[in-house]
Amino acid sequence: MRHSIGIFGLGVMGSSLAKNMLNHDERVALYNYTPDLTKQFIEDFPHQNATAYEDLEQFIESLEKPRKIFLMVTAGSITDSVINSIVPLLDKGDIIMDGGNANFQDSTRRFHSLKKLGIDFLSVGVSGGETGALNGPALMPSGEKDVYDKVAPILEKMAAKVNGKPCCSYIGTEGSGHYVKMVHNGIEYADMQLISEAYQFLRKIIGLDVKEIAAIFAEWNEWELKSYLIEITSDILNYDDPETSQPIIDVILDKAGQKGTGKWTSKDALDIGVPASIITESVFARYLSSLKDERVEAANYLAGPKMELEISDKDYWINLVKEALFMGKICTYAQGFMQYKQAAEHYGWDLQLDEIALIFRGGCIIQAEFLESVSQAFQADPELKNILRAPYFQEKANDYEGALRRVVMKAMENGLSIPCLSSSLSFYDGYRSPRNGAELIQAQRDYFGAHTYKRVDKAGVFHTEWGTDPMSRD
Repeated sequence: MRHSIGIFGLGVMGSSLAKNMLNHDERVALYNYTPDLTKQFIEDFPHQNATAYEDLEQFIESLEKPRKIFLMVTAGSITDSVINSIVPLLDKGDIIMDGGNANFQDSTRRFHSLKKLGIDFLSVGVSGGETGALNGPALMPSGEKDVYDKVAPILEKMAAKVNGKPCCSYIGTEGSGHYVKMVHNGIEYADMQLISEAYQFLRKIIGLDVKEIAAIFAEWNEWELKSYLIEITSDILNYDDPETSQPIIDVILDKAGQKGTGKWTSKDALDIGVPASIITESVFARYLSSLKDERVEAANYLAGPKMELEISDKDYWINLVKEALFMGKICTYAQGFMQYKQAAEHYGWDLQLDEIALIFRGGCIIQAEFLESVSQAFQADPELKNILRAPYFQEKANDYEGALRRVVMKAMENGLSIPCLSSSLSFYDGYRSPRNGAELIQAQRDYFGAHTYKRVDKAGVFHTEWGTDPMSRD
C-alpha cells in the first residue's frame, strides 16, 4: 500500500511532525538528503506505517496520487533547491506543502511558478516548536482552497485541538499562510519582551526575588493573562541551575537571539503603512541586547537616576504591573490584527480574522485564552478596524490604561528601559488623539518641498507661499 504523505526533511521539527502523523494513523514516507537522519528516525521510532528512503525517486514513487509532500527544510535557497529536485519527478496535480519558516513573498513566488507547471503548492505556517509539532501544532495553510481540501483531513488531525476544534483553518491564497505565521511571530516577539519588562520591573523596581516573581506569574496565569508564555515564565523562574544552585535566569547571558520573522513583520508593516511600533520595538530590543560588551562599558560612564531603595506598597505595584502587562498585550494584538487587516487589502487576500484568532488558541507559542475574546470581537463585527474599538477591549483599556501609565512613569523615573510597555502607551495615546500634531509636520513638508496639505474646514488640496526659505538666505 502506498503512503498517504511524505515528509522531506527530518530535523527536529520534521521528525516531530512525522511522529505526529504516524500517531494519527497516516502512512508516512520519510526522506532526508543525508540518510543518517532517516535511519536514526526508524531506530528511535519504529512504526509499521513508516518507511525511510535513501533514493529520492523511490520516495516519490511510494506516495499515493495525488502525491502529498510536506517539506521541512531550511527556508530560502535550500527550499528552492529541494523543490527543483523533486518537481521533475512529480505529475500534474501533485501537492507540495512547505512547512518551513519561509518568507511569505518566497511562498507567493513558488505558488505562482509551480502553478504554471501544474503542481499545486501550499504554504503552511507551523507554530508550536518541537513539542507542538509532536503533540499538535497550530497550522496556517494557504494556496488554492480545493487543494487544501485534499490535505485537510491530514492537517486537521495532526493540529492542536481546543474544545474539539482543530487549530488549523484555510487562510487564503498565495503565501498568506506564511504571512499569518510571520505576524504571529512578530506578536510573539512583542509578547515576550513585554513579559521580560514586567519581570524586570518586579525585580529591579519592586525588589522581589526570583522565586517570588515565579509565584506571581503562576498566579497571573490563573487570571486574564493565562497563556503559554506566562506559564513557562513561571517555570523558568522556578528552575535552579544544577551547577551553581542559583536561579537559572541569573546565569543566562542577556543576549536574545532571533531568526528574522520579527524583522520581516516590522519591515512589512512599514511597507504597507501599519503602525506596528510595539513589535518593532521588540525587534530593536533584541538588537540592543546583543550589544552586551558596549552596555557593560556604558554603565560605567553614562549617568542615570538613582533608583528608589524600597517600595513599601508592593502589592499595589504588583497589581499595577499585572494590569499594565495586560494592557500592553491588548495594544500588541491590536497592532498585529491591524496588520492582518491592512495586508488583506494590500495583497488581495480574504483573511478571516476571527478564524486566525481561533487557530492561535492552542498549539502555538502565543496561545492564550485572551484570543477567544479577539475572535469574538471579529465575529461580532467582521469589519472591525481595531480591537480597541470592540466593547470588551474598550472596557479593559479604560480600566487598565492608568496602570500602564503609572508603571511606565515609575520605570522611567528609575532609569529602567521598557521599550514595549512605553511604546504601548504611546500607541494607545496616539490612537485616541483626535488631533496629534501631524498638522505641523504637513506644514513643514509644504514649506520645504511644496508637498501641499488638506484643510479641516473645506475640501481640496492646498499650498502656501511661505516666504523665503531660511536655507536660501545668505
